[in-house]
Amino acid sequence: MYRLMQPSDWAEVLALWQAQRGDTEEFVRGAVERFAGVQNVYVAEENDHIEAVALAVPVTLQGRPGSYLFGLCGQGSLLLAGLVDTLCAQQKLRGAGFVVAVPASQEQSTLLQDKGFQKAFALRCLPREVERNLWSQAEFDSVTAKKLCELRAKYWPDTVQLPPEQMGEVLRDLYSRGATIVSSEQGYGIYFRREDTLYFVEMMAENDRAAEVLMEAAREKEVIVEKAVITVGAAQNLFLGEGTRQEYGLIRFEGEPFDVSESYMRLMMD
Repeated sequence: MYRLMQPSDWAEVLALWQAQRGDTEEFVRGAVERFAGVQNVYVAEENDHIEAVALAVPVTLQGRPGSYLFGLCGQGSLLLAGLVDTLCAQQKLRGAGFVVAVPASQEQSTLLQDKGFQKAFALRCLPREVERNLWSQAEFDSVTAKKLCELRAKYWPDTVQLPPEQMGEVLRDLYSRGATIVSSEQGYGIYFRREDTLYFVEMMAENDRAAEVLMEAAREKEVIVEKAVITVGAAQNLFLGEGTRQEYGLIRFEGEPFDVSESYMRLMMD
């Protein structure tokens, strides 16, 4: 039986999630209660036990309401496929015109594509040498969740956008894993430092030079850094043409399909 999660299901949902994904109880609680909301958590029950779970997080794209399928886990492809269909059908009844996902594995990608999802939101990953520049000025970790949503809408309106409350949960997760946000009046970047390299998981800026200034400021803050690896949307105009294409997300249309060839998706708690 496929149904919405009830408060009494929490212990089984937590145990299943941790067994399948290995996350902490704090992370799972944040995902269920704040990122999705219990009213958007679907479970598959067999013989009075929770055997699969999936979250439907509210998002928008091009002004259209939709859902982000997150945390799909459980045993058995038929059971998972039925849960995906149930989630998508119920979200459609609530007004969602599409469902997006970031598959956790190739097996999950195949399952979702068999259920009508198609590839979208490709990324480009490129290495850059970062020059020293003591004059590059920026701020660090001053961007709020609300401001981050506004900046994404400013620099790339064609973005799968989370509401500020859900974006706040994403930021909490990023900070807990050591992320830093560098920002200026011309853009922002979110990065992790690993030894002598800055790994930018998102970069939005007015132009290439504005992006370079952000990286230079981050280099001065982190001291020992000499290079950066940047991930941007395949259609983003930063460093256009450079980098290696990477597949990232999937989309299933629950109504009339629309063009997502230049749409961007990232930072989805994947």
